[in-house]
Amino acid sequence: MRTVFALLVVVSWPSLAVAWDALPNDASPEAVQEVLSGRRTVANAAWWGFDPDDATDALQAAIKSGARTVIVPNLSREWRVRPIELASDQELVLEEGVVIAAKRGAYQGKGDSVFNAANLSNLSIRGYGATIRMQKEDYIVGTVLANLGWNRWYGPYDKAEWRMCLRIRGCDNVEVLGLTLRDSGGDGIYIDGGKKSPASSNIRLQDVVCENNYRQGISIISVNGLLVENSEFNNTWGTPPSSGVDIEPDGAEQQLQNIVFRNCRFLDNYGDGIELHLPHQRVSSAEISILFDRCHVSTSRGTGIRISKITDDGPAGLIEFRDCVVDGSEGYGIKVQDKSASRARVRFVRCTVRAAARDREYHAPWAPLWLQLRAEKSKLPGGIDFIDCLVEDDRDRPFLSTDGAASPNEFVDITGDITVRNPNGVYTDRPLDGGGVTLQIHTE
Repeated sequence: MRTVFALLVVVSWPSLAVAWDALPNDASPEAVQEVLSGRRTVANAAWWGFDPDDATDALQAAIKSGARTVIVPNLSREWRVRPIELASDQELVLEEGVVIAAKRGAYQGKGDSVFNAANLSNLSIRGYGATIRMQKEDYIVGTVLANLGWNRWYGPYDKAEWRMCLRIRGCDNVEVLGLTLRDSGGDGIYIDGGKKSPASSNIRLQDVVCENNYRQGISIISVNGLLVENSEFNNTWGTPPSSGVDIEPDGAEQQLQNIVFRNCRFLDNYGDGIELHLPHQRVSSAEISILFDRCHVSTSRGTGIRISKITDDGPAGLIEFRDCVVDGSEGYGIKVQDKSASRARVRFVRCTVRAAARDREYHAPWAPLWLQLRAEKSKLPGGIDFIDCLVEDDRDRPFLSTDGAASPNEFVDITGDITVRNPNGVYTDRPLDGGGVTLQIHTE
């Protein structure tokens, strides 16, 4: 199957007519009027008056001013804000060292997020050395105190998992560069469709870091055209799934097309490093196309790469992992669960699983690779390629387990070749002798 990935064309702004360091950081009603009248296309958010206790009004007014470029200067103090609505046809530049901090006590709505992009187009957020930071511990503790009837200065908060650092819904042509997004009450980044479109489109994330978020580093619900490069999704913990990335549509109408993660790292997440969970996709859904290229995974508790619930009535398409490494995961290195041979194909090309399932030494059937291909909703489980893959293990156990399958001989269409390095010997827990199983095992 051949997959064509869309070329992402993101808005490119002309050179700024005014040097950033020439823009004064003092409040300036005159400069504000020049921006509002269109005489200035570059605005400094501090012109609207910086309030260190609550900078929301200044930043929101600057974004809504119509300026082509809005600069958020480093004033050596946090920009403490309530939820901010972003704008189309704009470049938002956060200077190095800028911290956009969620104002304590101001995010009590279950879906309150710091930066909100809804049904926008042509938006660029540039933030090398800058951070969006929420108050994750407040939301956790505030929920507990609310349940006890105690009202503290930071609460009470209702229990929720949708307080995002950056929420993108129904947007087209958006880029986020160099930004760190951390300590959210939900996801670092959330991408979905919106009122005008079932999917966001042409989204580019580069040099982004999502750190210590509550639910996921990044959640992908619906998108057509997503390129994520040189980015990290680390230390997610709080509420399940707690994955580095979770690709999980909520309905059949949502899209997973032309998604590429390249040179990305998924480290020390409490859940899985990379998770794809597709029970709500159907035969009627758009054909999926997802590529992870040269990515590195190491997890604290979960599986390195987990793919689940592509059943007989699921979507067509291709999910491919190319030159990826799972190293030192506490759970399985790779787990494929409830996968129909007749629907979207799963392919691993030159992938390495090293020292996986570290906390399951004495708990068979845990193994570096697990094909849990139950036949509950899939009459013919399979449809997986392992092409020039490598498994390195130092424990006396199967390198591949099929525990949970209806019976080993029900597997079909599992192909390719895997080289296994293990001084204790090379074996699977049960023979893979189903129809069309041509997987070749090589030992070193």
